[in-house]
Amino acid sequence: MLGLKRLGLLAALVVVGLAPAAAAQAAAQPSTQDTQYLQALHQVNLFEIASGNLAQQKGQNQQVKDLGAQFVTDHTQLDQTVQSTAQQLGVQLPGSPTADQQKIIDRLNGLSGAEFDKQWVTDELAGHVQAVQATQTEISQGSEQSVVQLAQNALPVLQAHLDALTALAQTLGIPVPQTSASGTPSPGGTGTPAPGTTSESPAPGATESTAPGTESPAPGTTESPAPGVS
Repeated sequence: MLGLKRLGLLAALVVVGLAPAAAAQAAAQPSTQDTQYLQALHQVNLFEIASGNLAQQKGQNQQVKDLGAQFVTDHTQLDQTVQSTAQQLGVQLPGSPTADQQKIIDRLNGLSGAEFDKQWVTDELAGHVQAVQATQTEISQGSEQSVVQLAQNALPVLQAHLDALTALAQTLGIPVPQTSASGTPSPGGTGTPAPGTTSESPAPGATESTAPGTESPAPGTTESPAPGVS
């Protein structure tokens, strides 16, 4: 009987010991933000590797070819870290680029020469702008330290790619998405209006030349009637 009681106690201790471990494992699950970033960055890498290979095969401009080769190297290395981090956290990664990314690859496959070069740079600019934005979001909002660290390491690489693409776009006469002082691209990338000019068509400070509530009379004319004349 004593032996049975001891076995029962051991079994109870094992169950009690497993409960905190199971709870800790459940608590260690990455957040939605961290999970989605890993999945999105993996798809970015898949797209960039495919697109970079296309640039080397179909590009006419040597800088396009060279950038394509650089993107393949950098995004292959980056994706190795993404895959190992995802495996450690139990995050399932997609097996292919997004549908939109695949459409871009298909479209580029149908182009050649200078037309390919311009479209490739345009698509790469848009893709890297979004990748930089997503990475900045992960750095500021991520909760899993390993994923945040990955984003911090990825950001300089993505920013260097974006800088190189911007310089090449300017050389080829391709519009570049406008960014704010913080490096965040403006929505839609439409850089036509200059920053701050949407509501500043009057010269700065011109609003102070008219007294409050006296917009209709010209400035200074309120004193034309002599005081006391009725």
